[in-house]
Amino acid sequence: MTQILSGLPAAARELLLRTDWESLQHAYGSGEDIPVSLCSLVDEDPETRSEALAALDMGVLHQGSLYTVTAPAALFVAAILDHPTGLAEHEGHFPWHDGPPRSLRAALLVWLGQVAESAAYGEDPVRDRTDWQWEPWHDETRREHDPDELAALHACRAIRPTLYDAVEPFLSSPDPHVREAALGAATPLLFAPELTDRVPQAAALLRTRLGLTEGRRERASVARALSVWGMDTSDLLADSDPAVRVCAALGPTHADRPRALAALLDALRDPRTTDGWFPEPLPGLDGWFRFTVLRAALTLAESFEEVAPVAIAIVAAGGTSVTDHERGPILLRAFAGGYGPTHPLTPAQRNLLRAFVDIDEAAGGLAGNALWFRAAGLPPNREGIAALL
Repeated sequence: MTQILSGLPAAARELLLRTDWESLQHAYGSGEDIPVSLCSLVDEDPETRSEALAALDMGVLHQGSLYTVTAPAALFVAAILDHPTGLAEHEGHFPWHDGPPRSLRAALLVWLGQVAESAAYGEDPVRDRTDWQWEPWHDETRREHDPDELAALHACRAIRPTLYDAVEPFLSSPDPHVREAALGAATPLLFAPELTDRVPQAAALLRTRLGLTEGRRERASVARALSVWGMDTSDLLADSDPAVRVCAALGPTHADRPRALAALLDALRDPRTTDGWFPEPLPGLDGWFRFTVLRAALTLAESFEEVAPVAIAIVAAGGTSVTDHERGPILLRAFAGGYGPTHPLTPAQRNLLRAFVDIDEAAGGLAGNALWFRAAGLPPNREGIAALL
């Protein structure tokens, strides 16, 4: 431990020594054990490093939850990003960490990106609704923070400028895995209101990278970042690669809205191909890619009628495993503001409800969407919907 401490950057060593770790909490209790885990991130033994990173995943950021220990731990990680051990190959600790080989630096950047995503959630309701896991009842539960949760959230938001300063240099790394991980961290970090003035510089840097790479994955990641930052990606909507075009359309607002919406709807007409574009999800995106594309289309559409043909086809296709991530959001968009019995159903609403009624329950009909039906102000059963028709 003494050897590790002596080799740490001054900022990391000072943070480690001045923080009252015992007064902080992680998912499993007191943060007094976290300094050992943090120092172990730069241990010579790869298994020890892997276990230390697993401790960050499981305790400091458990399932995306922020704790009072999260902010100082993230500052420490940011301070060691350029440590020589960062070049060492990282071995995943859990069976599901079986992706392509990457450096410890890339793994640490991925973790910082996850911290940034959790910190950004709840700041912008419109942006949150484009998250493929968003559900209408999330907004209510997010407001119910206890004092420690609020303290952790505010602390993690407050350190975003420091984290971004540490991440930005790696956007130009010669290692493509590090570049990707750095972009995955920079994207949610630049959602911070106090970092708005840094977006144009980051966007210019990414534009330069676009001219140097032909790979789909990196070009698509750059297009997505530019789009969700609110930059004009109209030129990328004409890209020769459909995956790049779609990623350029993922922002909740768009300078060329009709063309962006058309790109998203085209991708949803062929979901199998769309899901195959990124066998490993892009940074910041989990689940099937079509889930993200659908949420973006529903957000970008000015009316349900604009997306109705594609949306109704998705509902009619059935499939029990994607109930909440496809049909539920479609239903809520069709009845934005809730169903009102004093207003007659539009043809598009009627066709959508008929598609739900016609689906066999074994294929994911009304029963699997009860919470979404209630959220839309509709009866959550076949008989009630049939009565409306």
